[in-house]
Amino acid sequence: MNWNEWDMIWKRQELPRGADADLATVRETFDAKSRKLAKGLLARDSLEAAAGIFVAGVLAVIWWKQGRAGWPIGVSIALVLGVSGIFVRERIRAHRIRVGPEAPFLARLEGDIAELRHQRRRLLGLGKWSLAPLGAAIVIGALTIARNRPAWDISRDPIFLGGYFAFCAFLFWGVWLANRRSVRRQFDPRIAELEKLRCDLLSPEN
Repeated sequence: MNWNEWDMIWKRQELPRGADADLATVRETFDAKSRKLAKGLLARDSLEAAAGIFVAGVLAVIWWKQGRAGWPIGVSIALVLGVSGIFVRERIRAHRIRVGPEAPFLARLEGDIAELRHQRRRLLGLGKWSLAPLGAAIVIGALTIARNRPAWDISRDPIFLGGYFAFCAFLFWGVWLANRRSVRRQFDPRIAELEKLRCDLLSPEN
């Protein structure tokens, strides 16, 4: 799965300036950036859900080949599908609360602020709802496969397994850091821009 997901959404876009942004520019570019965000989220959720289903299918084939001894892989499949289900749920939620282009500008602005805050919370909680279950799925699957292989197979070597788990842990740590960096550099400044624009629109002088 492509866990550095926000690079896809913000790619080729200038980083938001935050509270120092020029309001005229923020308003002028709002619709275009809002569409890009929506398309990016749709692509991310769809790809991640599909990737999870594919991985679950591969694990199901491995389980079938191992027979009854491979039953713990079923737990890995459930964990992977659970994470995929979260992305499917996100699509349903986004469709339900979507604000159409015919809505007043203020309603669309508040909708984007709410969506960005929601995605920010998801990124900061990535370890709990995504990395932890996927990590558990990897550990369970790898140990089950290693246990059911011949004693001479390298996959049963504790050093090999330790190195594999260390690599996965390092990869997950990198993903966790990358997403928190996205929150600092992209989400927080963009939210600040839009909230500044909302305050200006709601000002009694306007």
